Amino acid sequence: MVRVLTVSDEVVEGLWNARRLPFEVDLVLGAGDLPFAYLEHLTNVSNAPCVFVPGNHDADLTGYSAGRVGWMRAGLPTSWPGPSGAINADRRIVVAAGLRIAGLGGSIRYRDGPNQWTEQQQRRRSGTLVRTDAWHPRLRRTTDADGSSRGVDILLTHSPPAGVGDGDDAPHRGFRCLHTLTEKLRPQLLVHGHVHPHGTRPVDHELHGALVLNTVGYALFTLTPGGTEPPVIERRRHGS
Repeated sequence: MVRVLTVSDEVVEGLWNARRLPFEVDLVLGAGDLPFAYLEHLTNVSNAPCVFVPGNHDADLTGYSAGRVGWMRAGLPTSWPGPSGAINADRRIVVAAGLRIAGLGGSIRYRDGPNQWTEQQQRRRSGTLVRTDAWHPRLRRTTDADGSSRGVDILLTHSPPAGVGDGDDAPHRGFRCLHTLTEKLRPQLLVHGHVHPHGTRPVDHELHGALVLNTVGYALFTLTPGGTEPPVIERRRHGS
């Protein structure tokens, strides 16, 4: 089993100030809207890889590519504004700590700014993940009892699916396209942030067989790659 620390939206001072985490982890997931230095710190003190997606308050990370001579954007040398050493999974399927993770960052568009998308735009962006899964069938998980394939272990997003743990106000509405994406990729777990629980315990949801987990603050869970058993949630700290 893989032990995962997942964080989003609110810095937890106990983790930010830790020289060593109070628990062992194999992977750090960032669901957006956190200082990139915080993700770097968690990666260093855990000695674990970090996979993240950007939130609507994060810098614009589109258009960057890493080459032999360093980072490039629009054909020109530049520096990477994201967290050092972390993997940006936005619109990608990546493998880390043995888990196959699909990422889709950003929130519903409610004002000008980066990492905000209309429903139609996010639907097109989610199509990249569906096509990637279809083009690489050998990477699919095929451990389900009925022999059907499981595209990924975790779907990592910033915003929740519409009607599944989202908010009533315009900035915190979820995406309808995440319903289709979850149905097609069949993850064990959908991890999101964006919706602040304000000191309450958010309700866990189920969507097409996946546990939907709000990770504002942090959550610690274990998950078996390609498994059929639900993830085990060990610990949580919700935002204030």
